Amino acid sequence: MNFEKLIDYFKLDKQEFYFQFSSHPNYPSALAFSDTLNFLGLNNDAYELDKEFWDELPEEYIAVVDHSFSLVKKKGNQFTIYSDKIKNITKEELYKNSSEFVLLFEKTESTKKNSSFSYKPIIYSVFGLIILYSLLQLSWYETVFNILSLAGVYISLELFNQKFGQESAVVNNICGGTAKNTILSSCSKIFSSDKINVLGLKLSDFSLVYFLGIAFMGLIFPDAQFILRITALISALVIVYSLYVQFFVEKSFCRVCLLIILILLSQIGISELYFSWGSSLGIVFISIIVFASLFFTLAFFNNLLNEKEELKRSNAKNLRFKRNYDLFKRELLDKEKIEFSDNNTFFVGNKSAKLHLSIVSNPYCGFCKDAHKIVENLLHQYPNDISVQMRFNYSPDQQNEKFTHLISDFMHTYKNKFEREFIELVEYWFETRDESKVRQKAGTTSSNENLTPVVNMAIENKNAGINFTPIILINGYQFPDKYDREDIYYFIGELIEDEDFLA
Repeated sequence: MNFEKLIDYFKLDKQEFYFQFSSHPNYPSALAFSDTLNFLGLNNDAYELDKEFWDELPEEYIAVVDHSFSLVKKKGNQFTIYSDKIKNITKEELYKNSSEFVLLFEKTESTKKNSSFSYKPIIYSVFGLIILYSLLQLSWYETVFNILSLAGVYISLELFNQKFGQESAVVNNICGGTAKNTILSSCSKIFSSDKINVLGLKLSDFSLVYFLGIAFMGLIFPDAQFILRITALISALVIVYSLYVQFFVEKSFCRVCLLIILILLSQIGISELYFSWGSSLGIVFISIIVFASLFFTLAFFNNLLNEKEELKRSNAKNLRFKRNYDLFKRELLDKEKIEFSDNNTFFVGNKSAKLHLSIVSNPYCGFCKDAHKIVENLLHQYPNDISVQMRFNYSPDQQNEKFTHLISDFMHTYKNKFEREFIELVEYWFETRDESKVRQKAGTTSSNENLTPVVNMAIENKNAGINFTPIILINGYQFPDKYDREDIYYFIGELIEDEDFLA
């Protein structure tokens, strides 16, 4: 499935989306798609809705159009569809080519943005400097030769990255068509029929070695025209092989391959017309070192990235098992339920929510910061569906004066200010770890608050056998040790909807 335009529209992290989607226990179902969007901060609800009611839908929603999850934006009787590409269709076409599944969403500030690093600005800058240097220092035919080499480097690099799941708009646009796979059908057939394999490198990988090598030699060693001429002539063998595969084996042509062939033929023509045969043993030796180094370096990274992709696929399969809600629920209910008598102190969220979380922590515990962050994120994402009690382990007999002042500041803020201010104060403490700053933010001057409820909570925690922090409880059941605390994000939606568990 291809969600490129949809992901771009919502500015989601592309790699994170595909990983979370593929690792969902119900992949590739609508539930997996909906849960993935929820996890990435795009809150949504799914419905089966008769087409006669679609006129009542909002201006933006997600539907299954042409068997693909697509964002639908309506403007009167015209609809814009975002899926593997962007297209405009009529109302009649939409209703004819879509199922009755619709997903209504709400964009929030917590939507996770695309955080992956883009190397392209750096590549463009380097290419620009090389072209500028060639224009100023080299002859026109050497400059054209180098520009062709850079074009070959760029296309070959796009092909190399595409092997590891990175979508290439350049390659797709050159290939044309509207196929849903990463490399379009005609190009895919040609690449898959390539039987060359040397240390894991295919013919398309060798093109990257070739163009990088001649680009380096043409830029650094202007006297290496003999080497460039020889390598250009050798590339004629690759041209013959590629054309043979396209027109006699697969009987179809690949536009990317033909573009590379055009670059190679142009370089052969320039080298034959303008490059000399003069050379030296030193240049020959250096060129061998350069091409060999590039070959083994690319082979190393190719194997490394292959291993990474294999681990990612294996991890995704394992996570489908780990994120199975029925297994999680069984582990959650495996331990005895803990009942606390005080469920009101430091109580936040929806008071009437059926799903209640308790976090047992210590403000001076290093690991408690991340646990509190998880709870605060859940409160932000599900303000109407959950409630939370923060149960600090505090005993006046064992704690210093600073701890007492801190808990007193928490209590003062909780009793006298808005709930949001109390949550922000706790978050502020874990960010700064500075009692004086917390006191200043709380606006307190003394520590006269009654801390008996906090002391009683700590006693209850100890009597329940909760001696280590942080601990998260869900409706009195301790979060399973076999799961990471962050895994609660994957199950919170199903917990909210599980009537048996909430009963």
